[in-house]
Amino acid sequence: MYRIAAVGDRESVLAYKAFGMETVPASTPEEASAAIKRLAEEDFTIIFLTEQLAVQLPELLAKYADQVSPAIIMIPGSKGSLGIGMEAISAAVEQAVGADIFASSDAGKDGER
Repeated sequence: MYRIAAVGDRESVLAYKAFGMETVPASTPEEASAAIKRLAEEDFTIIFLTEQLAVQLPELLAKYADQVSPAIIMIPGSKGSLGIGMEAISAAVEQAVGADIFASSDAGKDGER
């Protein structure tokens, strides 16, 4: 069975508990780092991490970036999105597909069809 967790400020991760995920409130990069390491050791497959903490943990994220598990996925925090989660997904899709399928297109503007 796959295990999924969410790490971040209490307001951001509390809702994930309703989906049956383990939630780990963390308000500092040190708390988040310790939580991620523990969850990885406990064989969690996916760890959602708020963008606000992710930007403060580049070395830790780089350590897990090339591993299949756990996949660390950045999510917006309660204060809103920084856009880095979507950038990461876009880059991964572009690498896999060979094209940026999320890029906006100018086609169809100004009455063009």
